[in-house]
Amino acid sequence: MSRKLVIDPVTRIEGHGKVTVHLDDDNRVTAARLHVVEFRGFERFVQGHPYWEAPMLLQRICGICFVSHHLCGAKALDDIVGVGLSTGIEMLPTPEKIRRLGHYAQQLQSHVTAYFYLVVPEMLFGMNAPPEQRNLLGLVEQNPALVKRVVALRKWGQELIKAVLGKRMHGISSVPGGVNSNLSIEQRDRFLNGEAGLLSIDEVIDYAQDGLQLFYDFHNKHRAEVDRFAEVPALNMCLVDDEGNVDYYHGKMRIMDRDKKIVRELDYHDYLEHFAEATEEWSYMKFPYLKELGRDKGSLRVGPLARVNITQSYSTPLAQAALERFHAYTHGKANDKTLHTNWARAIEIIHAAELIKQLLNDPDLQQESLLLTPADNAWTGEGIGVVEAPRGTLLHHYRADREGRITFANLVVSTTQNNTVINRTVRSVAEAYVGGNAEITEGMMNAIEVGIRAYDPCLSCATHALGEMPLQVSLYDSAGELIDEKFR
Repeated sequence: MSRKLVIDPVTRIEGHGKVTVHLDDDNRVTAARLHVVEFRGFERFVQGHPYWEAPMLLQRICGICFVSHHLCGAKALDDIVGVGLSTGIEMLPTPEKIRRLGHYAQQLQSHVTAYFYLVVPEMLFGMNAPPEQRNLLGLVEQNPALVKRVVALRKWGQELIKAVLGKRMHGISSVPGGVNSNLSIEQRDRFLNGEAGLLSIDEVIDYAQDGLQLFYDFHNKHRAEVDRFAEVPALNMCLVDDEGNVDYYHGKMRIMDRDKKIVRELDYHDYLEHFAEATEEWSYMKFPYLKELGRDKGSLRVGPLARVNITQSYSTPLAQAALERFHAYTHGKANDKTLHTNWARAIEIIHAAELIKQLLNDPDLQQESLLLTPADNAWTGEGIGVVEAPRGTLLHHYRADREGRITFANLVVSTTQNNTVINRTVRSVAEAYVGGNAEITEGMMNAIEVGIRAYDPCLSCATHALGEMPLQVSLYDSAGELIDEKFR
């Protein structure tokens, strides 16, 4: 008698999705899927708007990684008007560094949110802990000092975003060919020295190391479980610079296999020549893959784990030391362990903080040359922008007519890139924790969600959800009769 387990909704993620697990007569898993049940439509309703509005409009897809959408759109506009890194006409140093500063600030505060609020509860309390404990309020009760540091970190990152992009959420700073403001000395000193109730940058770096130590402590106590939990294969992809190291703002797309061999390296403007997108009737989200390898072997992993797998070194000392330890753990192979994504995310929190310190000490941030005006004949009418968002590689592709109206927009978001590997993770966890069990347990349900949360998926590119999100799990037999049902 076959059965179906339904987890709806999946909690502590951005957006709404559900999981179904199908079991055969012997309770073996025959299918396990993450269903994305929301539809965005941003690519359609932006059409007809002036092209320069694109970064302002499309960043509203998300309330957490909006800076990535803003900058991705700004880079596409640079293409359209014929200036910037992608066109061969080099952008002025100050606007590029201003954009990078905002990007790293978002990397910091987004990773801190995902890591400490959504992931750490299972580290401290375990997957089988009562749901009323493994949440932010449980963390407050268990370790109030840690939560205070986390809140201070997020506040610092959000205030820096506001200073750089003009608003704490959905910024207004980027314009085609540059930015509309620099960072004053007074603003710089506020973040360097910790004025007006903020941490200093050195305190930010100290607090950032808390997350990495938390992972080390957790890993040391539960090494076997962490390492065996959903080790799933996929190619790794991120943007890299000319030395082959991750560049969160600009670079070539590098794709590597588990042996860290380069499968493909390409200009991101050629993305559509190398990638295709499969569809399934049970999800609104597509399944991208590298055409030359096919859907199975050509599926990708993006985000913290992929980036830390690919990058050879960092320019900052604390992150570099952590990177060396990470690489040594798998003896030169790429890391496919799902929960090690949290290790990689903790390293990137430190790296972002150190990169911010470097930029805050760069005098170019106070220069007045902010905009490169394109020549009359530079207009291209089409642009592609790619950045490394906190969750992974993000692409915006626009076309505009001579009147400046958007005629086409396409977005390939990080979670879409990860869709196949997330579903592989759901299947792996279901086989390990659900297969062979007739009774639904809280820990079993949460294990599947833990696997999904490792990717910090943004199923609708919406905001992080905090508060009551009811979960209903129902078990049906092959005749559609309800066998067991639990709520929380």
